[in-house]
Amino acid sequence: MTIKDLKPSVVWNNFYSLTRCPRPSKHEEIVRKFLLDWAASHKVEAFADETGNVIMRVPATPGCENMKTVVLQGHMDMVPQKNADVKHDFLKDPIETVVDGDWLRAKGTTLGADNGLGVALALSVAETSDVKHGPLEILVTYDEETGMTGASLLKPGVLKGEILINLDSETEGGLYVGCAGGLDFSASARYRRKKKPAGYECWSLAVKGCQGGHSGMDIILCRANANRLAARLLLPLLENCGVKLIDLEGGTLRNAIPREAFASVYVPEKGLAKARRTVEKLAASLKAEYAATDPNLQVVFEPYVCPEGEVCNPDDCKYVSEEAALRFVRCILACPDGVERMSDSMPGMVETSNNLAMVKIYGGEFSLSCLMRSSVDSAKEALAARMASVFKLAGIKTRFSGGYSGWAPNASSEILHLMKDVYGRMFGKEPLVMAIHAGLECGILAGAYPHWDMVSMGPTLLSPHSPDERAFIPSVQKVWDFLKAVLAEIPRK
Repeated sequence: MTIKDLKPSVVWNNFYSLTRCPRPSKHEEIVRKFLLDWAASHKVEAFADETGNVIMRVPATPGCENMKTVVLQGHMDMVPQKNADVKHDFLKDPIETVVDGDWLRAKGTTLGADNGLGVALALSVAETSDVKHGPLEILVTYDEETGMTGASLLKPGVLKGEILINLDSETEGGLYVGCAGGLDFSASARYRRKKKPAGYECWSLAVKGCQGGHSGMDIILCRANANRLAARLLLPLLENCGVKLIDLEGGTLRNAIPREAFASVYVPEKGLAKARRTVEKLAASLKAEYAATDPNLQVVFEPYVCPEGEVCNPDDCKYVSEEAALRFVRCILACPDGVERMSDSMPGMVETSNNLAMVKIYGGEFSLSCLMRSSVDSAKEALAARMASVFKLAGIKTRFSGGYSGWAPNASSEILHLMKDVYGRMFGKEPLVMAIHAGLECGILAGAYPHWDMVSMGPTLLSPHSPDERAFIPSVQKVWDFLKAVLAEIPRK
């Protein structure tokens, strides 16, 4: 069985078309053209606004012209993550999918169901003639995953809708009415480098096999952060084994929990046995510590081998000054990471967290990037001050950017009560009404359209933002049926 055999066929066919479009964040040209071409071929009015969002307008079906206008909203970009042994160019190659029982996944890469399935659902409504609905607008934003840029730059007055149904949630049977706000943090410094000392060998240290995942949805699972583990391994090597740090790099995206980190070090020939024992002992402890959350965790410490076809540049072989190496590694360890506080108002939900997302020490420059999230602005600000203090005490520059507030729940939401009623009648149980620790565009969109009545929904996805991302196939049919039923009951103006 392949993706083309799945039901509802209209949704899966549209999603398949999206998998053919390379669409990592900030590189949405191909998928934007696809969306506009798709609209033209289906005789749907569509245009790209001045920033790059795609907007479509779909007339009401006969007899539904007086219903309130609904905006169906998703984002066109996807997170480009792959396993280290997979060859895939996210700027050129399509996503190859696999039906694995009741789940759809990709071959060693992210699937792009976040948010390709949401966009596919919206397109399917527009093209299916037997779906009863009032006037519709489809808003497909760009660059959601790395900054919510499209939502932030959407102009007031472009859309005429009164109700927004965001299709970017990842739990079928859940209706989301709130989300966390976010803030980007970065730290940077320069350092002095030294030439390779006599009597030292070059070794590589790798942390691999961590599960990673979405820094909002999966942060509660307390999975291993490869950057933090690399620092834990490096510190005793630097302090007690005479090891010199050459470089370190881990993590690739601000909103993905780091799965891998790689370091190069100089090890004294006379202290090699001690260094190996130190790594082996701590690696065993880390594997035991994360046995439940990251069963495939690996620590590899081996002689460095220059990649095939590369010529070693002597300038790349210089090491970080001892003082700077210790300062950077200690800052990585001291930087808050993971769940900071659980919510008091919504049991089981994370209130505040930080993802120690990317670290790079190379060529005389140190850089570190994090994404903080919180549903309480003051808590986010307090965490920001604490993080800045860690690095300022070490004489390292810090910067904040990309801040946005969360989406506050609206208990009197008319669309929420309608959707709860429809879901109960269809499936014999009430949906869960929830807030999410991840960032949704609803809060940002409300800045330009404060009158919108908003709810977020979607099919069940697991491990988005990682190569383990997968979509629960039966949930797509349920969401499709539910969405059609809700649109048929939208109230009149």
